[in-house]
Amino acid sequence: MSTADRLGRRLIQLYAGLALYGASSALLVAAGLGLEPWNVLHQGLAELTGLTIGVVSIAVGAVVLLLWIPLRQRPGLGTVSNVFVVGLAMDGTLALLPDVHALAVRVPLLVAGIVLNGAATGLYIAASFGPGPRDGLMTGLHRRTGRSIRLTRTAVEVTVVVSGFALGGTIGIGTVLYAVSIGPLAQLFLKVFAAPPAPGGSTAVAAVTPDGAILRP
Repeated sequence: MSTADRLGRRLIQLYAGLALYGASSALLVAAGLGLEPWNVLHQGLAELTGLTIGVVSIAVGAVVLLLWIPLRQRPGLGTVSNVFVVGLAMDGTLALLPDVHALAVRVPLLVAGIVLNGAATGLYIAASFGPGPRDGLMTGLHRRTGRSIRLTRTAVEVTVVVSGFALGGTIGIGTVLYAVSIGPLAQLFLKVFAAPPAPGGSTAVAAVTPDGAILRP
């Protein structure tokens, strides 16, 4: 595969992954059984401000990106694209979804949202255009403080979940299922969507490890 073809494939993976991430997050919102950590905060802020959850996601992503400056993190194309594409895709999908009340429909929506979120994570990370703003915040804190990624990720996400819940965000069985399944799903789909070897024999890999990049682009 030529360099141009590889670049084209990576760009398609990036934007398909980000759009799918937003759409899958919308399925979790529609299911109403619990959201992934950052969207608990986004939903809480949306309730407080009257803005859509997608617009709040974009605003929070932009603020988090500003926090990269003191952490000396460098954004990539994927980082900046993440801020806008995920939020727009989330709002667009929610506008198309009907209101769902029956548990028999909400549970499949939840499962589909989690699985598709794992696929989306594999797509955009394997494109290797840089981590999402929230993931970069965690890895930046890891480098600056010397604490493990696991510890910094846990501290950040506990903070956003508690804050989001206090503002009216949804925590439930979906939050727990997401937490325990997104890692294995992302690892699986990273292998599925891994870019083909470069002409020189090297392989395009994720800009950050799956363990450090899984929750919230």
